[in-house]
Amino acid sequence: MSAAFLVTVLFACLIGGVPIAVSLGFASGVTLLIFADQSLMSLAQKFFHTMQVYPLLAVPFFILAGMFMTGGGVARRMIEFASAAVGHFKGGLAMASVLSCMLFAAVSGSSPATVVAIGSIVISGMVGVGYTKKFAAGVICNAGTLGILIPPSIVLVVYGAATETSVGKLFMAGVIPGLFLTFMMMLVIAVLVRKKNIPSQEWAGWKEIFRTGRRALWGLLLVVIILGGIYGGVFTPTEAAAVAAVYAFIVAVFLHRDVSLRQTPEVLIKSARVTAMLMFIIANAFLFAFVLTTLQIPQQASDALIAMGLPAWGFLLAVNVLLLLAGNFMEPTSVILILAPILFPVAMELGIDPVHLGIIMVVNLEIGMVTPPVGLNLFVTAGVAQMPIEQVIAAAFPWLLVLLSVLIIVTYIPAVSLFLPNLMS
Repeated sequence: MSAAFLVTVLFACLIGGVPIAVSLGFASGVTLLIFADQSLMSLAQKFFHTMQVYPLLAVPFFILAGMFMTGGGVARRMIEFASAAVGHFKGGLAMASVLSCMLFAAVSGSSPATVVAIGSIVISGMVGVGYTKKFAAGVICNAGTLGILIPPSIVLVVYGAATETSVGKLFMAGVIPGLFLTFMMMLVIAVLVRKKNIPSQEWAGWKEIFRTGRRALWGLLLVVIILGGIYGGVFTPTEAAAVAAVYAFIVAVFLHRDVSLRQTPEVLIKSARVTAMLMFIIANAFLFAFVLTTLQIPQQASDALIAMGLPAWGFLLAVNVLLLLAGNFMEPTSVILILAPILFPVAMELGIDPVHLGIIMVVNLEIGMVTPPVGLNLFVTAGVAQMPIEQVIAAAFPWLLVLLSVLIIVTYIPAVSLFLPNLMS
């Protein structure tokens, strides 16, 4: 009864257009007051306790690092490097766009930021050499989802905090799936453009590759510093976020000089706004998870799922279906914080690695970012490409087959996610 009431109030609020954070908080508060022996004081304490969850301290620092990198010319330098490396292939500019999204995802940790930074430059360029705007928008919209998979991913930090899983291992686990998705998209592009009269640029030569690579090097070193520092025992993942913020500041202001000292307060203010918005969502989602735990809903769901006698592969199939549906209506952070407490115990009972489960959840949520009605990348791409949202949805839809094929491989071949974490442990 309590679970049905909680879900009914939540979806009633969402259907009524209430923001996700407010919907989560309101549904949690009303349910707890009616069905549990709790006071409003306990709700307030739990809400503010969220801000003291140590791994979540990484969130504002990674956001700040991404803001400095986005505000500078890092994206432009990465596009130049990617174009020099693969632009001479048939469909090279589209491939370079995907490669640029992967590289920029490694310094921004955000899918929408990746779409804006890369898409605002390459979409018009792709149209200028003969690609349709629909094709260009579809490529960037889907390639931008790499922002929540390639480390440093804020969504992986939140999953680690919610399930007490090593953030460092999650970061390492996201590398191979991210590279594999990039390769698959580039391979599909190569196949699609074979029969089209799309010109390719001349081979730039190794000298140009090294020149553009050197220009992009300072930005690319960010992920090396983060992962190398974590697994070298120099700092924790949370400390790595602070190091990343300082490093991004130095690169943007003193090395690239794309952001002046006078502009720094503006970057800090933008970062604070994004952090406040995201942490408000996280705090309410943690409150929702607290209500679930108080009412023993995860335990009941876990017992019910185990009683069904599903094998591990059947459970993972059910997880994928559930997450694909949830991703259509909620943003990734909320889905992680609501469903992880329910799915995590069952996965552990079935012997599924928690790191593997985290990557499965994130790949599912990548797909949610390009599916209506709430797919954020769709709306960001519509703004960047200046296209109606209906056309962007149609452009992004065929690429879902690529994302779904990668999801199946990641789900049922755990080594894709676990090879690097196991190698480094």
